[in-house]
Amino acid sequence: MIYSRSRSQASSSKRDDAPLKEKQGPKIPDLETCIQTRDYVGAVALLEFKRQASPKDVTNLEWLAYCYFHYGEHRKAVDIYLDLLKGRYGEPNPIHHTYAACCFFYLAEYKVAEEHALKGPSSKLQTRILFHVAHKFNDESKLMMYHQQLTDSTEDQLSLAAIHYLRSHFQEATDIYKRLLLETREYLALNVYVALCYCKLDYYDVSLEILAVYLQAHPESALAINLKACNHFRLYNGKAAEAEIKALEEHCKGNWTENDLVRHNLVVFRNGENALQ
Repeated sequence: MIYSRSRSQASSSKRDDAPLKEKQGPKIPDLETCIQTRDYVGAVALLEFKRQASPKDVTNLEWLAYCYFHYGEHRKAVDIYLDLLKGRYGEPNPIHHTYAACCFFYLAEYKVAEEHALKGPSSKLQTRILFHVAHKFNDESKLMMYHQQLTDSTEDQLSLAAIHYLRSHFQEATDIYKRLLLETREYLALNVYVALCYCKLDYYDVSLEILAVYLQAHPESALAINLKACNHFRLYNGKAAEAEIKALEEHCKGNWTENDLVRHNLVVFRNGENALQ
């Protein structure tokens, strides 16, 4: 609306006002909305735009690194944290060592991740990073040391369950996930973790039953659909599994076979057909 219009125009009839409101374009989402809806592409676009105008805005850079990390661009995220640690934008904050450690862990640079984690302040997040690094290095003494430092917090227990799963202790992982699910039913993704454990324990029908809860809320989930297909493969045959995994085609607009895991499983479902492609 142009506020310089004359008062007579501004006080025109409601009939004339309606078209003006209809002509207004869609509201541009703000950063908070993007993050709440996990639209990290939109959040990065907003933050990069602001970065051009205010390249030394530390808060903006921290949010940008956060969004890059959650979008899977761990290298871009850690580059920002390293710049912040160099003191280019003011006094370095030690917590950025911890955040950089998270990025390096996902980049499979475990030694560097450990070094940065140890430079950061003592925290539950630091303990979880070092716990997982110890597992990657097969360092049993450190693994047990950090295990004893874990608390009953949801994040710490999820971390412990993940290590149990990675060490093929599927029943122990299942017990933790089921307990957390009873305490926090709003965490629907826990159903996927429980279903994955039951699949590993060869309880394919139970896995499908639990997985259905998550798929009802998120029918487009590639991970859940793939797990459902694997259960069908074990219970029935490759054709039944392939029929399930093709549900991704509806949600991925023709790009459903670009995922490495999906391509691998399709080869398994087809008894090795196209394995060399």
